[in-house]
Amino acid sequence: MGIAVLAALALAVSGSAVIAGEATNSAGRSHTHSVTAQSPRSGTFAGQIAIGHGRELYLRCAGHGEPTVLLESGIHDSSDTWTSSDTKAAPVFTEVSEYTHVCMYDRPGTVRYTDPPALTSRSTAVAMPRTLVGMVSDLHALLTTARIPGPYLLVGHSYGGMIVRSFAQTYPSATAGLVFVDAFGPNIKQLFGTQWPAYAETLNKPGTALDDQPGWETVDADEAIRTIEGGGPLPVVPAVVISKTDPFGVSPAVPVALTRTLERAWPQVQDALVKLEPGTPQVFATGSDHYVQARDPDLTTSMVRLVLDRYKRSDTR
Repeated sequence: MGIAVLAALALAVSGSAVIAGEATNSAGRSHTHSVTAQSPRSGTFAGQIAIGHGRELYLRCAGHGEPTVLLESGIHDSSDTWTSSDTKAAPVFTEVSEYTHVCMYDRPGTVRYTDPPALTSRSTAVAMPRTLVGMVSDLHALLTTARIPGPYLLVGHSYGGMIVRSFAQTYPSATAGLVFVDAFGPNIKQLFGTQWPAYAETLNKPGTALDDQPGWETVDADEAIRTIEGGGPLPVVPAVVISKTDPFGVSPAVPVALTRTLERAWPQVQDALVKLEPGTPQVFATGSDHYVQARDPDLTTSMVRLVLDRYKRSDTR
């Protein structure tokens, strides 16, 4: 969520950050990993992958096993969001790598959790705003070029939920499961009504010091909603929805009326996600704001494992 990226920036400057491969949580516990450039297909890898047209995307992977878990960050967030923990628990990326292969990547124009926060220089800049079609195309090109075999267990936080959902619609046979981490959904436009144009603008420019930097990630939210609504059906795969219980972290510059509408609408956005797949559980991250993967990485990781286990027991594999 654009207006929640302030929480991500707060994470970055408070020490819940990943710098040069080391994740440190608020309890002072660090998780250090080798980032030797080996094969992205299995084991430890960190480096740029050429996806064509002179562009590269930064990819980091770890662990062994199938299916590969793909972690997709929300709008404005680099992959650093998956290597941050506000608790004694290991970050999501670290913990998932203990039981299967997991990968994450930086979309262009997203925020690194450095001190001070800065836009990623690890992935080639592109013209903004981004379309959902373009984002899904990038992800497919990345996985294909890196030769990471599918199907993939797709984990999407916030706007990343739109990306993984559209990927699953576009490449159903490449999808093993879905985990929506307090994810965005297309029904939000209707729920905002006449406030939608103002919210869509705030989504792209949430009031941070980085909003006006060249290359800052922005999206065409209307195109994304049309793409989801006009896309094919989702494959029948195991899924789970993780939802926050605490308010969004917002900039003082965001109108109070928009924040109130967002908080009223959000439970309905989450309900719609639950109804996408049969038998989908909804789990609430008690005491967590929008950044569930950092506030409660243990819960997030356990839900990834739940979907993984259900996939492995499925007769449709």
